[in-house]
Amino acid sequence: MELLVAIAIGVLTFSGVYLILRARTFSVALGLTLFSYAVNLFLFVMGRLHTGKPAVLSDATNYTDPVPQALVLTAIVIGFAMTAFVLILALRAHTELGNDHVDGVEKPKKENKPRRKSNRANKKRVGATR
Repeated sequence: MELLVAIAIGVLTFSGVYLILRARTFSVALGLTLFSYAVNLFLFVMGRLHTGKPAVLSDATNYTDPVPQALVLTAIVIGFAMTAFVLILALRAHTELGNDHVDGVEKPKKENKPRRKSNRANKKRVGATR
């Protein structure tokens, strides 16, 4: 089970960093969200994975550690606020600038010009007609 959680944290981290490095604001916001999920899962796992143990409120001698759960709940609230702020900032930039590029300036796309045939291809064609 620990291996599965570690793989999930790695996939979330990789996807988050990949999306943060993109040039579009929506991708950056989605990457920040995935990265915050990875951090929350990491914090939750820091208290060790237990099954069948009661919460700290019962009379049991073995119970789960409530500190990681409290940290994750706080991080979730902060993450929602940060995501909402980034989305509002991205919407404002989109309305002001007219595009969603992170630098505010979108590079012009290259036009598809017809390819010039190389001299080698021309020689083959000329040789074929002779």
